[in-house]
Amino acid sequence: MNRISRPFLDKFVVVFIDDILIYSKTQDEHAEHLKSVLGVLTEKKLYVKLSKCEFSMDEVQFLEHVISAQGIAVDPAKVEAVVKWESPKSIT
Repeated sequence: MNRISRPFLDKFVVVFIDDILIYSKTQDEHAEHLKSVLGVLTEKKLYVKLSKCEFSMDEVQFLEHVISAQGIAVDPAKVEAVVKWESPKSIT
């Protein structure tokens, strides 16, 4: 996926194994970015499963982080799980 997405990486695409995150500043820009990425995938005979896709999201959870226009933050559910850990009861 990194090889196929190389022209777009760190410009408007992040890839992790088979997950692709496309980010843009405007809806029009996003439509162009989406068209470019889907075009390359089709050209390489790779297809997305529509039921696993989410489009034009203002906020997205990706790799245990929440990404939005305000920036990148750790997923609050993950922080809560760590905070709720019980203290060790023995040395071992």
